[in-house]
Amino acid sequence: MPTPKRLRDLIREIRSARTAADERSVVNKECAQIRSTFREEDNTYRCRNVAKMLYIHMLGYPAHFGQLECLKLIASPKFTDKRIGYLGAMLLLDERTDVHLLVTNCLKNDLGHQTQYVAHLALSTLGNICSTEMSRDLAGEIERMLKTSNAYIKKKAGLCAFCIVRKVPDLMEMFIPATRALLNEKNHGVLLTAVCLITEMCRLSHDILNHFRKVKKLVPQLVRILKNLIMSGYSPEHDVSGVSDPFLQVKILRLLRILGKNDMEASETMNDILAQVATNTETSKNVGNAILYETVLTIMDIKSESGLRVLAVNILGRFLLNSDKNIRYVALNTLLKVVHADYNAVQRHRSTIVDCLKDPDISIKKRAMELSFALVNSNNARGMMKELLTFLEKCEPEFKSDVCSNIVSTADRYSPNRRWHIDTVMKVLTTAGDYVRDDVVSTLIQLVASADTLQAYTVQQLFKAMCDETSQQPLLQVGTWCVGEYGDLLISGQCEEDEPLQVTENEVIDVLEQILVTSTSTVVTKQYAVTAIMKLSTRFTVSLPRIKQVIAYYGTSTNTDLQQRSVEFSALFDKQDHMRSGLLEKMPLIEKSNTTSLPNGDTNEEDNLLNSGETNNQPQIQQPVQPQSTNILDDLLGIDLSSAAPATIAPAKSSSSGGELLDLLGGLDMSAGSTFPPAQPNAFGMLDGMLPMQSTEQMNLLNSQPVMTNGTPGIPSITAFEKNGLKVDFSFERTDPNPTVTSINVAASNSSLTPLSDFVFQAAVPKSFQLQLLSPSGNLLPPNNSGTVTQVLKINNPQKQPIRMRLRMTYTLNGTPITEQGEVSNFPDALWQ
Repeated sequence: MPTPKRLRDLIREIRSARTAADERSVVNKECAQIRSTFREEDNTYRCRNVAKMLYIHMLGYPAHFGQLECLKLIASPKFTDKRIGYLGAMLLLDERTDVHLLVTNCLKNDLGHQTQYVAHLALSTLGNICSTEMSRDLAGEIERMLKTSNAYIKKKAGLCAFCIVRKVPDLMEMFIPATRALLNEKNHGVLLTAVCLITEMCRLSHDILNHFRKVKKLVPQLVRILKNLIMSGYSPEHDVSGVSDPFLQVKILRLLRILGKNDMEASETMNDILAQVATNTETSKNVGNAILYETVLTIMDIKSESGLRVLAVNILGRFLLNSDKNIRYVALNTLLKVVHADYNAVQRHRSTIVDCLKDPDISIKKRAMELSFALVNSNNARGMMKELLTFLEKCEPEFKSDVCSNIVSTADRYSPNRRWHIDTVMKVLTTAGDYVRDDVVSTLIQLVASADTLQAYTVQQLFKAMCDETSQQPLLQVGTWCVGEYGDLLISGQCEEDEPLQVTENEVIDVLEQILVTSTSTVVTKQYAVTAIMKLSTRFTVSLPRIKQVIAYYGTSTNTDLQQRSVEFSALFDKQDHMRSGLLEKMPLIEKSNTTSLPNGDTNEEDNLLNSGETNNQPQIQQPVQPQSTNILDDLLGIDLSSAAPATIAPAKSSSSGGELLDLLGGLDMSAGSTFPPAQPNAFGMLDGMLPMQSTEQMNLLNSQPVMTNGTPGIPSITAFEKNGLKVDFSFERTDPNPTVTSINVAASNSSLTPLSDFVFQAAVPKSFQLQLLSPSGNLLPPNNSGTVTQVLKINNPQKQPIRMRLRMTYTLNGTPITEQGEVSNFPDALWQ
């Protein structure tokens, strides 16, 4: 048998291969020779052949045919053979293979070897490939080695114990006495290993955390070790850029953070040493910045003194002035997490944070934007909004939508007056263009409707903007709505807030017609424009014939929605002209949605879903179902007014306000059930009263607590809502005793990079259904689809009608409350057929 080539010769030959095919040829030829050598049981060159096989494995080629040869090398008495054998075991074996169980006996023998380097090889291998069975078999050997006098062996045994504890947490108690004794060692490697092991055990078990915190009084000992590190002189063995063993300092600070969290006594013990670390650590090198960063995290996580928290925030403020982009990003990210813990201290660095909005790095800019919104309050709203509007003008397109929504919600919360609020939102509209989301459009419309004294000023400013810019759809939508509502104020020339604008009725109609014929206008914008022109028929006097002509022209539009609107409006002119003035009166004040008072489930005409919080205990009058109405008003609004009539004795409302129609369900089929029994005072009174008295079986079905499953086979799941990373999926189950009751399993997930907290899911259905929402599984949606919030809905559909549902989701994103709404009408037919 010829002498096999050496490893260096194989490496040189593989590197000289010109193509991938040449490399594969060399590797395949060498693997064939190695196999033949293994079959001949040649012990002379086994070590050399296994070394070559491992190099081939690291290149990505299959080499598991040599696993047993590694075991033979491990059993060899030579150290050189054991070294290659254990290296091969770590690379080729894992707990999924049966071969690794054969190593256990060899590991046990070598763990007690007289030579420390052989014991080190066994410890390193056990830490890399240990399985649950192997850990239980050899944990006693590791615990014994932790008590040896050899610091080198102690360090390796501590690392191996760390891997075993992570693999089998039940074995933690075995290592507690030996681990505490390791903290008395002088060797920094042993100390570092001990701190890592204790940190892992405290992280895995709350009982062990309390044991180290209360029984063993570990904090004073850690404080003493950290103080010695700070006060010790220059030590070339542990010095890194002028800092004494920064790795050990960082690990001790992390352990102190765990021990001091929610513990006042432990926090008081470590306050002084944290202050010393924060003031004495050198900041000119990255090593010192790493220690300061861990110190800041520890200070903010424990129950520290207020002065110490201010010191921590000031350290982060100094990080913002660092030239290193990574340090600036870390500072902004940490400030965003601690801003609610010490708001005033972070406010002192507001100017530096705002300057980061101009940073060319997109990651720093994003974090600075989020932190800037978190710092806005009633005192600095004007200045901060000015900076954020400037940022909106210059920022990248991917930022504009988020910035717009955040500016609008923040201005709504901290606006000093209505005029400033309107000007700010209008500035957002004119600056961001088509990047503005729908929530900004509805917010400004609601704001204008609620500001009676500023309506003339607002419609005048919006009309000017519409004349100058006809491509920004959100601006045109708000502008056309305001012109339709307040066109009489526009042409009156009476504006106390600004110089009056002299404009005629025909000029207003010209602008609206231009929007209709412009190719860049979306269908939604054209819908706004057609409706606005129709409203102007009751506000203008001279241009009424022209308005009729425009409306009639779009009665032949190729767009079905515009055509339907125009035909219905023309019919209103021709057949129901006496109703036009009342129907087209100014919209009543739109009440702002209030999440805290929004109930789930069925609705009542007298208890509006957007602002109800009380139970109507007045006696109700049972009324028969009325036949479907053919009134032109029904056709226009798409709602059966006969079924939406009040079912209770209540004070009369204005006939022209239309407020009873402004319901969360205004757009759903409001067909009522056969009768309305009196409301019940208990928590399920709404459902009790709506179900027939004899249907106790249905009530039991609705009150049962089902377990979340994957749904009934044959009924497909649907995605009910998906926007900005939030996704809500529905899966369905049919209840066998009563086929009219359907259970809907709701699963909400978050694919964005930021967690969504305070998540609340709410739903409403028309009166012909009964809806019950059970308690959700939680209110936190972790990022990157790493978890879900589940909830069960039960719907009783006695009339077997197609199901329609309105949804509302509220959550908090980076401290900003956000509300999303949607409608679901694509339920599977199998649910009611």
